[in-house]
Parts: sequence; structure tokens; C-alpha cells
Amino acid sequence: MSGCDAAAPRQGEAASDGMLSMVGTPIGNLEDASPRVLQTLRRADLLLCEDTRVTSKLLAHFGIRVPLQRCDENVIADRAEAILDRVAAGDRVAFVSDAGMPGVSDPGQHLVDGALDRGLPTEVIPGPSAVTCALVASGLPMSNFFFQGFLPRKASAQRERLSALARIPGALVIYESPHRVAGTLAVIAECLPARRVALVRELTKLHEEVVRDVAPELARRVAERAQVRGECVLVIEGPSAEELASADAAGSAPSLDQAIAGGLASGEPKASLAKRLAKQYHQPRSQVYDRVLQLAAGTEE
Repeated sequence: MSGCDAAAPRQGEAASDGMLSMVGTPIGNLEDASPRVLQTLRRADLLLCEDTRVTSKLLAHFGIRVPLQRCDENVIADRAEAILDRVAAGDRVAFVSDAGMPGVSDPGQHLVDGALDRGLPTEVIPGPSAVTCALVASGLPMSNFFFQGFLPRKASAQRERLSALARIPGALVIYESPHRVAGTLAVIAECLPARRVALVRELTKLHEEVVRDVAPELARRVAERAQVRGECVLVIEGPSAEELASADAAGSAPSLDQAIAGGLASGEPKASLAKRLAKQYHQPRSQVYDRVLQLAAGTEE
């Protein structure tokens, strides 16, 4: 009970000297850590990280000794309230991802969301980001861009997602592992054959590489490699005016209600219909299932 009492200020909760710091760390070259990053880490009462082994190497390099706690996607939801209680009680809590800006394609944003809801102070300590570094390195137009993160693993799901992304009027940024990048490029070449794509690899490291070509040619070049090493970022050129005009002429995709009506008319079971369309339209399955039931009831009246 005493731990709960120490974090008392709830209503509005703009409390003490506590702080939640989201700290950007190097994505390869450790010398990219800024003086402010190092100062924030040294002053932390608690440092949260995705993998203690990875973060321990960073701390050892700079001679920093602070308490470490794993806080990855598997445990962050369970630990968030206790962590934010410590901020409310006056502790300085810092969060780092394995590399880059926390909250971008990692679970850290969950803590920021909770801290803002409770009125607790938060700060962002800027650092390297693979997203922006890859965009600049690609040389592709980036006045507008969309960060996808990782695509689904299955090729069929990748095709569905790329189809949904195809009309976005800007560059697409995709993370991929070196083991799957050749297969992912093959699917991109199939779905977006006219686009230029840049493979940006080993950012900020000794063997940093940028390879750019039209999608089918880049897919062929990467497939011919014996091995691809290092974490990869793919930057896909935005659609041309001609590509968008062609998509408009072909007509837009059916609405969710239209897709549900078609599935019901064909006799597809309601549960499997909801599961399929939730995935296709990127919506919660429970909401889609409720809508399936509503429309099914309407057709049965």
C-alpha cells in the first residue's frame, strides 16, 4: 500500500519533479548519441528498454550505470501503471528502444499515452531515426510520406496491404529483416512494378548501402545475392499522376458494407466472413462481426 500512497496525486495529476523521457538512441554508430541523450540516461532513476542485453552494451560503452528494466511489447501493458506511479512520485524514468526513436514501431508510445492521460510530465530527447535517415538516403521525393513499419509476413497479406497503400500520395517507408527482404521485394515488384524502390541497409554503420532501381529490377538484383546482412529499410516512390488516374478509372474498392453484403449473399459463414474482412479492411474483428450481424438481421426481416 505504501507504494500506492507515494504516488497519490491522481486528479489532474501534474505532480512533482518526476519525468518520463523518451530517448532516441543510435541506430548503428554509437557516436551518434548526443550529450543530452547521455545526460538523460545518467540521471535516470529507472531505464526501461526492450532488451537489457542490447541496452547494456550502450551503457557500458559510455560508462553509465543505472537500474535497467525490460519493458517490451509483452510486458508494457502490465507494468505501465506502476511505472507511471513512479513518475508521479518524483522519479525520472527514461525509455529507450533497441535502436532509434522509441515509440516508432515499438511499444513506448503506450507509456506516453498513459502519462498524458494522467497529466504527468513527458519529454522527447531527439536521436537518430531509421525512417528519416532512409528517406534522405533514398533520394526519392519525400515531401509526403507514410510510415508502414513491417508488412505482414505472408505474401497474400502483403499484397492486400500494398494494394491499400498504393493510392497514398507519397513515399512509403517499410522496415524489413535481411532474411525476408528478397521475398518482400518480389511482392512489391508484383504489386507496384512501375515504382522506384530503394533498399537502405546498415544505416550509419561502416557498410551502409543504398541500392535503388525500379521494383522488378531491384527485386532481381537482391534475389541474386547470396546473403543480405543488417536491418533493412525499403523506401517506395509515391504514385505518379498517371498511376493515380488509372486507379481512379478502374473504380474504388467496395465499402465494408458492400463486402459484407456480398459475403452474406454467397452464403459465407458469418464468423469466417467477419474474420476475413477484419483483416482486409484493417478493423477490429469484433466490430466487423457486429456489423455482419446487423446487416444479416436486416436481410432476414
